[in-house]
Amino acid sequence: MSNPFVRIVEPLDPKQPQKKFFNLSKLEDVRYARLPFSIRVLLEAAIRNCDEFLVKKGDVENILNWKVMQHKNVEVPFKPARVILQDFTGVPAVVDFAAMRDAVKKLGGDPEKINPICPADLVIDHSIQVDFNRRSDSLQKNQDLEFDRNKERFEFLKWGSQAFKNMRIVPPGSGIIHQVNLEYLARVVMDQDGYYYPDSVVGTDSHTTMIDGLGVLGWGVGGIEAEAVMLGQPISMVLPEVVGYKLLGNPQPLVTSTDIVLTITKHLRQVGVVGKFVEFFGPGVAQLSIADRATIANMCPEYGATAAYFPVDDISIGYLIQTGRDKEKVTCTKKYLEAVGMLRDFKNSSQDPDFTQVVELDLHTVVPCCSGPKRPQDKVAVSDMKKDFETCLGAKQGFKGFQIAPDRHNSTVKFTFEGCDFELSHGSVVIAAITSCTNTSNPSVMLGAGLLAKKAVEAGLAVKPYVKTSLSPGSGVVTYYLRESGVMSYLSQLGFDVVGYGCMTCIGNSGPLPEPVVEAITQGDLVAVGVLSGNRNFEGRVHPNTRANYLASPPLVIAYAIAGTVRIDFEKEPLGINASGKKIFLKDIWPTRSEIQAVERQFVIPGMFKEVYQKIETVNESWNALDAPSDKLYTWNPKSTYIKSPPFFDGLTLALQTPKTIEDAYVLLSFGDSVTTDHISPAGNIARNSPAARYLTSRGLTPREFNSYGSRRGNDAVMARGTFANIRLVNKFVDKQGPQTVHFPSGETLDVFDAAERYKQAGHPLIVLAGKEYGAGSSRDWAAKGPFLLGVKAVLAESYERIHRSNLVGMGVIPLQYLPGEDAGTLGLTGRERYTIVIPEKLKPQMNIQIKLDTGKTFQAIMRFDTDVELTYFHNGGILNYMIRKMAS
Repeated sequence: MSNPFVRIVEPLDPKQPQKKFFNLSKLEDVRYARLPFSIRVLLEAAIRNCDEFLVKKGDVENILNWKVMQHKNVEVPFKPARVILQDFTGVPAVVDFAAMRDAVKKLGGDPEKINPICPADLVIDHSIQVDFNRRSDSLQKNQDLEFDRNKERFEFLKWGSQAFKNMRIVPPGSGIIHQVNLEYLARVVMDQDGYYYPDSVVGTDSHTTMIDGLGVLGWGVGGIEAEAVMLGQPISMVLPEVVGYKLLGNPQPLVTSTDIVLTITKHLRQVGVVGKFVEFFGPGVAQLSIADRATIANMCPEYGATAAYFPVDDISIGYLIQTGRDKEKVTCTKKYLEAVGMLRDFKNSSQDPDFTQVVELDLHTVVPCCSGPKRPQDKVAVSDMKKDFETCLGAKQGFKGFQIAPDRHNSTVKFTFEGCDFELSHGSVVIAAITSCTNTSNPSVMLGAGLLAKKAVEAGLAVKPYVKTSLSPGSGVVTYYLRESGVMSYLSQLGFDVVGYGCMTCIGNSGPLPEPVVEAITQGDLVAVGVLSGNRNFEGRVHPNTRANYLASPPLVIAYAIAGTVRIDFEKEPLGINASGKKIFLKDIWPTRSEIQAVERQFVIPGMFKEVYQKIETVNESWNALDAPSDKLYTWNPKSTYIKSPPFFDGLTLALQTPKTIEDAYVLLSFGDSVTTDHISPAGNIARNSPAARYLTSRGLTPREFNSYGSRRGNDAVMARGTFANIRLVNKFVDKQGPQTVHFPSGETLDVFDAAERYKQAGHPLIVLAGKEYGAGSSRDWAAKGPFLLGVKAVLAESYERIHRSNLVGMGVIPLQYLPGEDAGTLGLTGRERYTIVIPEKLKPQMNIQIKLDTGKTFQAIMRFDTDVELTYFHNGGILNYMIRKMAS
């Protein structure tokens, strides 16, 4: 059927009649001008894709009637303009695509139908580790090791880029996915197939929201959901509420964008924005650069919203020119946005749309701060850091506590490193990393760090040699302007050499600490500290030996590295004493905002971006030299420990299986609140005593060759064994932290994988019990695939992180939620019971279902299939099974 809205199609420029757009102003509907700008993007996509099948006229009306329908839990489809992936999530996606081609062929269909319809970019940025630092050749050595470890994965990805149409690979060494998206991939307005329309994106990384800072609506989705989008399926989403976040005033001179985002993160966590859009407005927005806005949008997952949108304004248009985008395209972009009423003037309050609610922040009230020691939302003013850390030392074990006995608070351990004597204590900084697209995309904080380093070196300050310092920029542009502005050499003198272009320390690829440091930490049971300019600091994520981790701006990362401890009051205590005996305070070397801006104006120029990005797909010689197979069907190598055909589609038939009641399930694990995807499916190092290590050893590998869990996401045998393998896992069934559980039939305490295998062999289904925010953190599809392979049929939790719930649905694992006011405690659940989950024949979204225990107790829970489309996926055993059946038939 033809689109019912063709009447509003017209050329943007009468001289180019072949270039058209859907002119939303021609709807002549007064409701349009009152819609939040983010909802206007959803509306345009629904109108343009309206075919009365996947997208219906009623869907358009529901979005247009947002002010009323936002409270009705109504489902709407959304077809994003493109998909973006990084390699940790991209490898399993390409593995799934390859396996789906095999499955479609077995069912008698055309395997080449499994092909991206929606354009997809895959940026390889998650594989490089900080193995070498504090040396001029660190970058080359780390990149060489990256290729040595990951050659097989990279060959597979190169095969995917050739075998699948519409898929572009950005090679390793190019930068971090979200910074490359911001500086290069983002269009703001698409010009495709004869139409202009707003750029929008979903990505297999939760921080895809960073692009919202440029006015491109985007958010993270599960890898499984992204694969369906790539195959042409719309995302089915509940029409969101939109919280208007009004920014007022000007930031104080010493405040950075990092301080602003950490303040907003804590504020919005308190407001409660899970499942909602946040849209920024107010005169304060005009005071923020695109890099500042992108920093704020990047940490959207940490405050729990789906998207954190800054509508396009003239500053956005100026950024496109600054980053070397084609000027003619930029002109068309602005003309299109003006025509459809999507160009914002933040100083003009008459443009302010309707919002579900409005909250405010006066930027002048923001103070320098960090967040930690275990969660990004736990903001601490820098002036309070010393006191706060010392309080955490003695506090009960938890998000703000380490439960160290009072008589051990001042314990020290002496050690020798490189022939010199040092000592560590609680609060000692052992990792200081300028890392993550959150901050490395922002010239103001990066140049601020460089200028602070220059002043520190000139003042005679240094960083102790055992501190693992590193600088991992999000793109080559950063190195370019740091070098051209003359600050790179000072960063190097403090140990902050460039170690690689990738996420590195922020995702746990921090590499090993010096052995004497590890021995000292272990000997004293010390709470050692990592300070990083990242966006995540969950326990066990950054490094196994840093129990406390603080997020901070790049200049503060250097300051704490110099101080060597977080137990310092910068206002009263000096950073250090130079050779002349002079006390040097932080205020003596902190650069002013005007200093930073002057350097930025001079050195961050369009030519840099053009030079770096015009050769981004060809500059890596190691990538160019890779030899990848050219077959359309992948030839699986049974000897591979990286790439393996997954068992998800084994025995799949065209006929649907009726979902059955889950009978007498055992509880595999029982958790409290805030169990993250890092706990469920860690990305970091593979412990030598783990089930995954035993498997790899049995395949002839040595511990040096294990690599990380993240790098082995193309192998289900490793990933199943790595499920719930986080060393900081807190399971109520066992007395200490660690990846173990009780196998109830035998009473034995076993590694989680070994217990699950025993249950599986005996034919027992499994469930998991959890508290609030189950699945918080990274959008990690293996956090759903792994439990599925262990035999977990359902999770019963108080609440879910949005993306993780979607991933569970995508794998056919039932997300159950306690009724309001109920939890394991109020229901008297110990987790030692056996659970029968009654699945009725007729299902509807968010229906209550009955759970019976072997004790005779019965209670109800909400089945969190939120839409009819999700129920369809469940009936198919998951979204990928649904797509295979659709393509095969």
